[in-house]
Amino acid sequence: MKSFRNILNSRYNDDGNFFIQIKKILGFKPKKIEFYKKAFTHRSMNKRDKEGTPINYERLEFVGDAMVGSIIATHLFNEVPQGDEGYLTKMRSKIVSREHLNELGKELNLIDLVESKIPKSNFGNNIHGNLFEALVGAIFLDRGYAYCEKFIYSRVIIPHVDIIKLEGKVISYKSLLIEWCQKEKKTFDYHVYEDTGNDTLRHFSVKLSIDGKVIAKARATSKKKAEEKASKRAFFAFQSEISKAF
Repeated sequence: MKSFRNILNSRYNDDGNFFIQIKKILGFKPKKIEFYKKAFTHRSMNKRDKEGTPINYERLEFVGDAMVGSIIATHLFNEVPQGDEGYLTKMRSKIVSREHLNELGKELNLIDLVESKIPKSNFGNNIHGNLFEALVGAIFLDRGYAYCEKFIYSRVIIPHVDIIKLEGKVISYKSLLIEWCQKEKKTFDYHVYEDTGNDTLRHFSVKLSIDGKVIAKARATSKKKAEEKASKRAFFAFQSEISKAF
């Protein structure tokens, strides 16, 4: 009897601590804690409900992504009445970029709440942004659009959205460099090859050439990261010319 009571108390303490942590992050009381439990359950737990539907945060990401995009879009629409569709789309992309969402997830230490059979040290960087979106999805299902908006304003818009600074922020150096090359009728080439170094993780190297001349080199754990890193270096090499073009 005593051991059974200890088990019940242990479960109560776990749920109670989780509730307190979530309330602190949200700034208001959650109604149905189940939504938030799901938002921090990794698929490696292999949990399913009575109907056999997987219980993890992945579907909540989808909802959260839509909510974040909608609230940010409405804010920009109201704040920048002179901005056309192209401008507003670019600005929204800067705010809801994967890089920025990852920063938000890290800022809130969301990974500390994850229930997973995989060591947290093995997760990629995108886990932080994924959890942030899942949390927003949970808020919407639990409390509706108004509370979602309240959370996004307090955690994203008020502390991080500065229109003037965002106008000068580069989302993708590769996209910007390609756009500049096309505008200036310059040829460019990304020569990517697998790096045969002694690193534990697989690496790729890239040589970026413009008008037949190698401008920048870089290496990273993926082709995409290597190209972006080389593009960033090339951007700073041509920064004054690129700034004049745009």
